[in-house]
Amino acid sequence: MRLDEAVAAIGRGEIVGVPTDTVYGLAVDPLQTGAVRALFDLKGRPRSKPIGLLSDTLDHFRSLVEVTPIVEELVAGHWPGPLTLVARSLVPLPDWVGDHGRHTVAIRVPDHPLTRELLSLTGPLAVTSANLSDQRPATSQEEAIAFFGGAVAVFLPGICSGGTSSTVVDVTVVPPKVLRQGPVRWPAL
Repeated sequence: MRLDEAVAAIGRGEIVGVPTDTVYGLAVDPLQTGAVRALFDLKGRPRSKPIGLLSDTLDHFRSLVEVTPIVEELVAGHWPGPLTLVARSLVPLPDWVGDHGRHTVAIRVPDHPLTRELLSLTGPLAVTSANLSDQRPATSQEEAIAFFGGAVAVFLPGICSGGTSSTVVDVTVVPPKVLRQGPVRWPAL
């Protein structure tokens, strides 16, 4: 089963391809610095551009980020789904996961059953879109394989129905600020 292979690969510090409700992603264990570094190297992503975390529930994030009333309100209406929130980090995170200068990290619960099942088995994962930095992201397993081939340990099957990166909202400021417009339209949040 591909899911078992993906869990084992994450445990070994390898990169796994995952479908989401937005675009196809590349996932690693955020606590394994070598895995995070390998992900940045594979994508050619600048170290100054941190990545966020995906999980299967808000509860997994409660020990990692400040869950304010605005976070509760936004996730109630949009999770699982294509909304990423930049929240205040409560714990030190590995280099390149979150913004260390601002003590924040981006968090999201995707609306894709296979990836949520993986996340329920692994806990939160550091995930970024499956593409070379500043290129169009993959929206299927096949496109991700074409981009990265054998450099990724396991590709979970799936097509990403959304095809557009998630909306990103910084909830550490008042009022919350849209950092990237996506499927969830602002100010209708």
